[in-house]
Amino acid sequence: MFNILVVDDEPLICKGLSSLLAASGLDIDHIYTAGSGYEALDCIRMEEIDLLVTDIQMGAMSGIELMQHAKMTKPWVQTIVISAHETFQYAQMAVRLGARDYLIKPLNSEQFLDSVRSVVLKMNRPSPELATYMDGNGDRFRLEEPLPEYSELLNSLLTETAAVLGAEEKLRKLDELKLQGPFFAVIKIKLPLPQDRPEQRYTTRDHSLLRYAALNIAKELLDQEWNSTAFYSPDQEITVIIQWDEQSYEEPSTGQLSRLEMLGRSLHFNIHRYLQLSAVIGISQILKGLSFMDVLNRQASKAILWNNEQPDHFVFYYGDFNWNNYAADPSPEELHTHSNLIVQKAKEYIDGNYAQKGLTIHEVAKKNHVSPNYLSYLFKKNTGYNLWEYVIKLRMEDSREMILNTDLRRYEIAERVGYESPEHFSKIFKKYFGLSPSELKK
Repeated sequence: MFNILVVDDEPLICKGLSSLLAASGLDIDHIYTAGSGYEALDCIRMEEIDLLVTDIQMGAMSGIELMQHAKMTKPWVQTIVISAHETFQYAQMAVRLGARDYLIKPLNSEQFLDSVRSVVLKMNRPSPELATYMDGNGDRFRLEEPLPEYSELLNSLLTETAAVLGAEEKLRKLDELKLQGPFFAVIKIKLPLPQDRPEQRYTTRDHSLLRYAALNIAKELLDQEWNSTAFYSPDQEITVIIQWDEQSYEEPSTGQLSRLEMLGRSLHFNIHRYLQLSAVIGISQILKGLSFMDVLNRQASKAILWNNEQPDHFVFYYGDFNWNNYAADPSPEELHTHSNLIVQKAKEYIDGNYAQKGLTIHEVAKKNHVSPNYLSYLFKKNTGYNLWEYVIKLRMEDSREMILNTDLRRYEIAERVGYESPEHFSKIFKKYFGLSPSELKK
């Protein structure tokens, strides 16, 4: 069964779409509603949402911004966008963020339900090739390797500096590979080898087949919104080169690094979902110029190595550790000290700003010069709380004190602890304490 979140700043639209979904006969468990992007983001953080149906223009946080934050929080959430505007730019941005449909108001009821049915039916359904393999028909699965000449050419570009390549050779490679940039990043995907899984009958052929399947999963994800190429590389890894031209790199977003991190999490999630493999993802920085390809390649490989120190984490960004402070690779003790410092600073920032409306993990991460993904992992590991759980804890404890010791009204307390909606505040409060604010007051 699926959980659906409907987001619109017009209550009648939320109510109408919810009623349509409830009467649709679809396999729906819960239908949630939110009147703003911030309220919706709280719901996504607190609940298991499978499908997000969102308006595109909603005041403080637009539907596009909500999609970006939702993708970072839970990459698997599917989205249908509704809008009163047939603006190509909005539709283009929505599609680039993975929207499954873009519907124009006033909505046609059947068209809306058809769109939701289409998305729901495709959820949890692997591609036909992967389904064939997972159904036990791997022996009949035809393995078609990518062109070895193409992979060899790409791998040579990642290991040779521009100084090694002559001007003529460099231009030829640029033309063949269609790598124009000028901005580039490298992502590496490392799959477990047969010797890493002795408890399973996992042969070399199985690994080749799974590697091929993982490459196809990567390509399917990348084709949605990235100018990229994915290919086999040495050490049984898969490498992805991402490129941006000047215009696309400067397009408004939460930042290209945040988008790369979201892609890394999506790669890990989908490979694990379809292949039951825990792939380790290494993400480089973004640099300008083809001459830095060897640097980016080394950065992505180095990022993967941190899985040796943190085996329960799987997506690593090279820039999350301040390598310049160390003459050599940091020791486990130095890494532990550095991690504790990141968590301490994040905790101090949240303690002072938890009542801020619209507080996000991205803001906390930015203050710590670390990616949201890595900060979330470290915070949970060190404190036992997810970042947002910790924010909720502070807000609820503060609001409880105000309810018991002041005459402030519910909407005033909600405002003081960072909620725009008194109703949403009451819902979170009851879920946290087991009774509503008015019941506690009595």
